[in-house]
Amino acid sequence: MRISRDGYKRIMSPRIRVGALLFALSLSLFPFSPLPPVFGQQVVDKMVATVNAGVLPECRQICLITYSDLLWQLALQPNMPLDNPTSVDLNRALHLIIDQRLILQEAEKLPSIAPTLEEVKTARDEFVKMFPSPAEFQQRLQVVGLTAEKLDEILEQRVRIEKYLDFRFRNFVVITQKEIADYYKDSYVPRLKARAPGQIVPTLEEARVEIEKTLTEAKIESDTDAFLDNARERAEIVTLNPV
Repeated sequence: MRISRDGYKRIMSPRIRVGALLFALSLSLFPFSPLPPVFGQQVVDKMVATVNAGVLPECRQICLITYSDLLWQLALQPNMPLDNPTSVDLNRALHLIIDQRLILQEAEKLPSIAPTLEEVKTARDEFVKMFPSPAEFQQRLQVVGLTAEKLDEILEQRVRIEKYLDFRFRNFVVITQKEIADYYKDSYVPRLKARAPGQIVPTLEEARVEIEKTLTEAKIESDTDAFLDNARERAEIVTLNPV
């Protein structure tokens, strides 16, 4: 299952903006801790998978993914039903978390991008705005046993991933004037005319900033996908309990 960087941003990012990946993230290191009742049922946590991004023994770092990680991922997605989650939803959450773990293991090698307390606070405040109300957000956390401390840990990891992707890819994106002109002629104008016939089409100069942003995000998404493809090939991913 492939999840684009734009998908990461819609699902994972504490900031609502155009462009990845990615990403929702949680790291549970307590494989058999019981969760509180969910909709009248007692859910016992279990190990679901392990992710090891290193290929050399001295580079190996094994991350455990538990069933609670999947529930937390679903709870942090607005409008995602939590009552009896389907296998499709759980596996989508699993694949997303695996990709995020692979990125996080690389991001943690760069201490300089460690999120500050203020960045985590800002992420939390903006994240809550994605939900209909703070009360509903808190109710979703309680349903899956996600504490305030764990939420901050998840958000810290999300910010770290986003900063790493920006550091790794955004800083090296170059969009040429020819690419902008070609996109304007081949995509921007035809799409605008098809969507709104009769509307005045902005000139190339008027649309330049928007087009450059679109092309930048597309390149970052492509580079992120290539990075993840390579990371998956090198990683050892073991499913312990199918969901």
